[in-house]
Amino acid sequence: MKRIDLLLIIALLQTLSVQSQSYHLLIGTYTNPDKSQGIYSYNINLKTCAFTQQSDAKGISNPSFLALTPDKKYVYSVSENGDASSANAFQFDSKTGKLTFLNTYLTKGADPCYIATTPDHVFTANYSGGSVSVFGRKADGSLTDALQIIQHVGKSVNAERQGEPHVHQIIVSPDKKYTLVNDLGTDKVTVYAYNPLAKTDILTPVDTLNVKPGSGPRHSVFTKDGKRLYLVHEIDGTVSVLGMKNGKLKLLQETTLDRKAGTVNGAADIHLSPDEKYLYATNRGSADDITCFAVAADGKLRFKQQIPTGGKMPRNFAITPDGQYVFVGHQTTDNIVIFKRNIQTGLLRNTRKQIKVGSPVCLLFY
Repeated sequence: MKRIDLLLIIALLQTLSVQSQSYHLLIGTYTNPDKSQGIYSYNINLKTCAFTQQSDAKGISNPSFLALTPDKKYVYSVSENGDASSANAFQFDSKTGKLTFLNTYLTKGADPCYIATTPDHVFTANYSGGSVSVFGRKADGSLTDALQIIQHVGKSVNAERQGEPHVHQIIVSPDKKYTLVNDLGTDKVTVYAYNPLAKTDILTPVDTLNVKPGSGPRHSVFTKDGKRLYLVHEIDGTVSVLGMKNGKLKLLQETTLDRKAGTVNGAADIHLSPDEKYLYATNRGSADDITCFAVAADGKLRFKQQIPTGGKMPRNFAITPDGQYVFVGHQTTDNIVIFKRNIQTGLLRNTRKQIKVGSPVCLLFY
């Protein structure tokens, strides 16, 4: 009997080991007839190196960025397509990975490059339009027409990149009371109070932080308690640590991804590890690397590691929910490279395993 129990325990541990390396991934792309058809869902088993495409959602031009609702029932995507750009709603079956198109509305701001959602609304950050669009969410997950358009104004010091507003991201604070908008073109981070019951002024500005001129704020990530925010700047590779209290922002620290002589920066994405002990950020340009920082008790950063990402133009990346792996998507070389992550030290190691996908831009685990 004891031998049978032991064998059952061993079998259970082996099963859990396999499960711990099995993941489900949504991928938003730039569409190209020869490379990518749209949004992909993958089942990934790193134990067996089986990367199985479950489904793809075709018919949306450049669904470059995605948002998944917490209940995993709906997916929202941008369609980055100039003045014809739109926000799109899909019903999602997380068991099969199937996306069913619901509806679409124009963003009324060109080239949306980020999308976020709450139970009541969907927001897009419109890069070329320099604006934010706010859509309502219906009970069936479909979208209303845009309820609010917020147009940014201004410019900054980089004549080539910052001659007008370029809204690059909108994220929702953990307590759902605020949204934060990064404007690469004006070097500003604006906090908007979020009023989910409002009919018109759903977002109202409450604070604006002027960041370093010429830095180009791009992506940011909140800590789970909403007290700190980590912001990566595209143009010069700066990483800022910000404090937030009652909708007001305060700069706590600045460091950088730029650690090589002669590097052309193109910083892209930023994420905290699940335990919030480490921060990671990607840099494109001529760098094509990912940097790890240790996070101190006061939230400040200490450089740990910088390594090549194994491809060209590392855009979005995602950390597996268990913290074991980091998947980095490369827009130019059409691959997603998989890194093993040391949970104790935060350090990354390239596993040499990769998924071939055309122009991956956004990665979401589900």
